[in-house]
Amino acid sequence: MPKWQFTKGLHDLGQGSFAYLQPDGSWGWSNAGLITHGEESLLVDTLFDLHLTRDMLKDMCDAAPQAERIGTLVNTHANGDHTFGNQLVEGATIIASAAGAAEMAELPPQALADIMRNAGEMGEAGAFLKKLFDVFDFEGIQLQAPTVTFSGVTTRKVGDKEVQLHEVGPAHTKGDILVFVPADKTAFTGDILFIDGHPIIWAGPVANWIKACDLMIGWDVETIVPGHGPITDKSGVRAVREYLVYIEAEARKRHAAGLSVMEAALDISFEDFSSWGDAERIVVNVDTLYKEFNNDPSPSDIVQMFAMMSKLAA
Repeated sequence: MPKWQFTKGLHDLGQGSFAYLQPDGSWGWSNAGLITHGEESLLVDTLFDLHLTRDMLKDMCDAAPQAERIGTLVNTHANGDHTFGNQLVEGATIIASAAGAAEMAELPPQALADIMRNAGEMGEAGAFLKKLFDVFDFEGIQLQAPTVTFSGVTTRKVGDKEVQLHEVGPAHTKGDILVFVPADKTAFTGDILFIDGHPIIWAGPVANWIKACDLMIGWDVETIVPGHGPITDKSGVRAVREYLVYIEAEARKRHAAGLSVMEAALDISFEDFSSWGDAERIVVNVDTLYKEFNNDPSPSDIVQMFAMMSKLAA
């Protein structure tokens, strides 16, 4: 039996740190973290809508009085399932990487609400979006942007506890951050780790993501809270690294053979990762890798990507 059960809600990691988990960890069902020491607290990420974030903050306040007034909120990256609840953390200093903060403005909550409202007119892509995201409520969310940004590495203090913020993007997105608490041997990874689910490479290059895994493997860390999925340790990091190395090599072979993105996505075997969810994400991963191989910086057609993923998911 694993040390940590993958159940919804707050999990006490000890030494004043907590993980908030949302099974099953699929699209939109992200995790968050709370770090406390003395009278101070730091929140790692919010959730995809206000209802979910409000419930999470209540559970945190019930478990740790320091959460009544969170001093610092770290957004590990720009995706809405890690940022759309920011407005509820009133008075906090919100920190993100400079690249992550800029990316948040590209798909603000109102834009996603509009997309979902019009999804019925988007064919296969819209049907898939509704299947994934209809359970979330994007209405009435106001983008609460970071108030402090950084590049590289920075540190914060929570009471007497040092919290390190390591920028490792672009990888999953343009500005990913890892949060490391050396004294607790604990890390919060945002979407650099998907555990028991296929990662999705929105930005790349994949080499940066692999380097991020190597960085974590080199840390003195025992408890790792991923962006999605159950709490893990270095074995989870190694599994994600293995996946990334594998798909990069397999995509490169099929790119050299002239296969299209969809042909390659259908052709790559995932026998060693058959228990992982959201396998349709291989479409986005191959598309991002092909653009990397071609030195093509142009943005992908997101509607087309979701339509292709819908076909695979079916």
